[in-house]
Amino acid sequence: MSIGRRGFTLVEVLVALTLMAVLASMSWQGIASVADAKRASDERVNATLRIGTVLAQWEQDLGQLHDTALVPALAFDGMTLRLVRRQADGLQVVAWALRDGRWMRWASPLVSRAAALQDTWLASYQLLGNEPEQLLLLDNVAAWQIYFYRGNAWTNAQSSADLRPNAAAPAPGAPRAQLPTGVRVVLTMQGSAEGVPPQTLTRDLLLAPQLP
Repeated sequence: MSIGRRGFTLVEVLVALTLMAVLASMSWQGIASVADAKRASDERVNATLRIGTVLAQWEQDLGQLHDTALVPALAFDGMTLRLVRRQADGLQVVAWALRDGRWMRWASPLVSRAAALQDTWLASYQLLGNEPEQLLLLDNVAAWQIYFYRGNAWTNAQSSADLRPNAAAPAPGAPRAQLPTGVRVVLTMQGSAEGVPPQTLTRDLLLAPQLP
């Protein structure tokens, strides 16, 4: 005697569909988590590479520092660090500034005359942040601070220590800040919206001795 083939009941079909829906939802959540983790990892890698590139430019600028005695070779006012760097075809004034959470760099055209250098230095005090020469290097920077290494110690770059007579100054014997032997930059990066706290980045650089 043969036995007839029995099919699935409606309840069994519904249970199977429900299980498949649950498994599909779990699989999709797993794929989404992997995609989110990869995206976050890529963002961190890109941010690290960008910071490395920016700090390489920072070190290059300071590595070409040149003291002419006509204008300060290196000065920091709390918001902007200005410096004079030597290149093959002349001198250049560079300004690093923090504006509304954005770390920016401005570089002047090359100059070869004393008057042009002084005019360019003064022009660096009139920057508004929207000049075509202004380059956005990093955003989400909450604060920054500069320290100079003088007398076997790190001191605030805005201190008036270590002044020396400057024969090239307009007034005889007017003081001019002694160039440091090292520069430290401390960047405070803003935390993300996901609750990541602000991070601090510190970079020290030894300055090359100035030739007389």
